[in-house]
Amino acid sequence: MNLTAFLVYCVIVTFTPGPTNIVILSSVQHYSMRQAMNYVLGATMAFGLLLGVSAMLNRMLAGILPNILSIMQIVGCLYMLYLAYQIYRMGSADTREQHPSSFASGILMQFINPKVILFTLTVIPSYVLPYYSSAFTLTLFVIIITVIGFFAFMAWLVFGSVFRTFLLNHQRAANTIMALFLVYSAVMVSGLL
Repeated sequence: MNLTAFLVYCVIVTFTPGPTNIVILSSVQHYSMRQAMNYVLGATMAFGLLLGVSAMLNRMLAGILPNILSIMQIVGCLYMLYLAYQIYRMGSADTREQHPSSFASGILMQFINPKVILFTLTVIPSYVLPYYSSAFTLTLFVIIITVIGFFAFMAWLVFGSVFRTFLLNHQRAANTIMALFLVYSAVMVSGLL
């Protein structure tokens, strides 16, 4: 197993901007670190669960992947567009209660985020299963990848916290940019391009 390639793949996919990371950044900008941390914990739990399911059911999922992918692309695209709209509207008096930064929202985002679904469906079979098959080893890799994902989410949380004042001073521009990133993500995962 090429451990370096495995780690590079995990770091690049988890640390690069995606819907989950953008929502974390937006949550820190508008709320406390504690509330954003709830989202991070939910996202991390779902991420680990998806990795575990992928590791256990890889052969079965590979047979039905096209159907799952099509559904996930549509649902994920619609949810990301909803999040983009919510982030864009941030700052008006009635939007604070609706911001998706809860533990449950963190879980939901992972289950409908095509970037995460595709990653969890590819990392174990591509990098781990050709070399290891024991339940203990697969569990160990699921834990390692989940920890990498958690560190990626925390990096976005810290980044948002450090630059919170700047982001608040330029709230309209920051919200618009984050919303546009989510729209771009939605279009890219929709399968339209």
